[in-house]
Amino acid sequence: MREHQSEFDALGTRLAAIGLGDANYARMFRESSGISFPLLIDEERAAYRAIGLRSGNLLHLFKKENAAARARAREAGFKQERMGRHPFQLGGSLVFASGGKELFLHRSHSFGDNASIAELLGALSKAK
Repeated sequence: MREHQSEFDALGTRLAAIGLGDANYARMFRESSGISFPLLIDEERAAYRAIGLRSGNLLHLFKKENAAARARAREAGFKQERMGRHPFQLGGSLVFASGGKELFLHRSHSFGDNASIAELLGALSKAK
């Protein structure tokens, strides 16, 4: 998302991320990732439960998609710093219009299963 922030800005949108860690974990993530948009903390996973995000398990670690996602992350220079309290929590991507109208929702099925930037920008473009 960081590399595409200008594209989101051009559409008049604001980005935010929600993480599971505590304030120290969020600080370390912000420093290592270089994001400048808001990073919210949800230690109790309330937002994750509210939108029905799933949890993975040990078997997810052996899926082909996960291996490919890890390889892409390594090639991009990312490394896993440390495990949080909920290491199997899967993520998601959401796009909301002003007023809270949901424009797009992607629930990850495995680690590394993320919505593409094209999907997110497409949902925003359709709303214009």
